[in-house]
Amino acid sequence: MRRNGPHRVGYVVKRYPRYSETFIVAEISAHEAAGLEVEIFSLFPPNDTHFQDAIARVRAPVHYPPSQGVKAVDLWAALEDAAATLPGIWGELEAARGEDALAVYQAAVIACEVQRRAIEHLHAHFASVAATVTRLASRFAKVPYTFTAHAKDIFHESVRSEDLQRKLGDAAAVITVSDYNRDYLARTYGSTAARVHRVYNGLDLEQFRFESPAERPPRIAAVGRLVEKKGFMDLVEACAILRDQRLAFRCEIVGTGPLELPLQAAVQRHGLQGRVQLLGPRPRSDVIEHIRSAAVLAAPCVVGADGDRDGLPTVLLEAMALGTPCVSTEVTGIPELLRPSEAGLTVPEHDPPALAAALQRLLADAALRVRLARHARRRVEAEFDIRRTAARVRGIFQQARSAPALLAQAAR
Repeated sequence: MRRNGPHRVGYVVKRYPRYSETFIVAEISAHEAAGLEVEIFSLFPPNDTHFQDAIARVRAPVHYPPSQGVKAVDLWAALEDAAATLPGIWGELEAARGEDALAVYQAAVIACEVQRRAIEHLHAHFASVAATVTRLASRFAKVPYTFTAHAKDIFHESVRSEDLQRKLGDAAAVITVSDYNRDYLARTYGSTAARVHRVYNGLDLEQFRFESPAERPPRIAAVGRLVEKKGFMDLVEACAILRDQRLAFRCEIVGTGPLELPLQAAVQRHGLQGRVQLLGPRPRSDVIEHIRSAAVLAAPCVVGADGDRDGLPTVLLEAMALGTPCVSTEVTGIPELLRPSEAGLTVPEHDPPALAAALQRLLADAALRVRLARHARRRVEAEFDIRRTAARVRGIFQQARSAPALLAQAAR
């Protein structure tokens, strides 16, 4: 960090740790390796059953502001406590108009910690509740804030445009994870989104050793929560087509979620027992090996009926780094990642025949697998190395302490 940048940053997230949010752990670890002190504020306790090995490398303390059983008397007590150390907080309460009482309470608690711990900047991951609390804590503590917008927090039907516009306008800068997202925000929110910068999520490439896919068993790997936007129903349909073509293969899906029983029923309905397996959640190290040893990774992402979708699936980055060629869909930022037929194959969403054809190509053509995998690894090394992406995030933190006109320099 340059001397004029923040030396201590508070990261605000909904839950920490979270099994699926490997990118947050990687980003914080990279900041710490570069000398930035980080403190984590988790608005709710974790509720996962499996955790990432990488969490052990994070040194940042984790604070859990109360989230259960908070009453009106607690809110007023928190505001009184904050007023004792944060002059002018009563005048900032206008910014909390219309916000949930719990968010205001947690913001006051975090603002006090910001003051006590000499935190100079706040950053939230996701534009939903974490950004809500961070915006208010920033106002109360009079420190700048930024946030990273991903996908559900931009596109889901529950997103209130006036709320997101207020967050975009109040933030010193905003990060999003793809050009697709940035362009959407610019079209939708106009000049309010002028300080939105695209910074890709990064990977710690030392944890993802590349291996050539020339000699792999005919196994299709898929990883993700068992929810609509992952498109796993389409994958089961595609596997039925491959079976009817008498292709030798197995498909293994790692993850858990509300669609587990419907997916199991689809596997049975198509008579795919023994061909398609739902493996449930797995430790992080097992997931990496699951991807590394497969002939192809399938990520048939779709836009859900509620508008939910993936922004730039981390599992694609991981497969690209490991040397496993990918088949995905033309949804959100995925084409800018895979650069179709250069670093992976893409098909239209909700098109099982096209998905089956792409999977068949990669299962049958070792030379194609190798060519795509090599291009993919080079692409990840060039644009998704966590040391580079985290440095760009820190650059935005630095510029947030300066004139808004300088913010654009940080993302270059």
